[in-house]
Amino acid sequence: MSMQPIKRGLAALALMSLALPALAQTTVSDAWVRASVPHQHATGAFMTLTASSDSKLVSVASPVAKTVQVHEMTMNGDVMGMREVKAVELPAGKAVKLDPNGFHVMLMGLNQQVKEGEQVPLTLTIEDAKGAKETLQVQAPVRALNAEAGAGHDHMHMNH
Repeated sequence: MSMQPIKRGLAALALMSLALPALAQTTVSDAWVRASVPHQHATGAFMTLTASSDSKLVSVASPVAKTVQVHEMTMNGDVMGMREVKAVELPAGKAVKLDPNGFHVMLMGLNQQVKEGEQVPLTLTIEDAKGAKETLQVQAPVRALNAEAGAGHDHMHMNH
């Protein structure tokens, strides 16, 4: 068996990776936005972020809202609170969930009602440990008000 095709394949892969910016690559999965009702001024966006190197989510923007902040749900005894955070740490290779019970993105000052079935564009800015910034464009589908994070797909592949 000749090793020639494999070497050629590796060379092609190496060339392809040169074309990409040599920045931390962050992947976004399971992004969604909770639908709003008429005259509702804010809603949440949720997703899972996995960075290839130690990074942090430093900002999120969206044309559907005047203000976009990352919030953390906190429990103080049995009192639930929310506070804005300036960044969410993304340890290398670890999936970080932004969900209704922890860190999540708040879209505030909505320009219009966000309806189920629509897509909400989000621009995420990720900064790696060296301070290099990466911008990710995400189209997050809008799910019904009563949608739960992770509903509709199996959890077999998740480590609990």
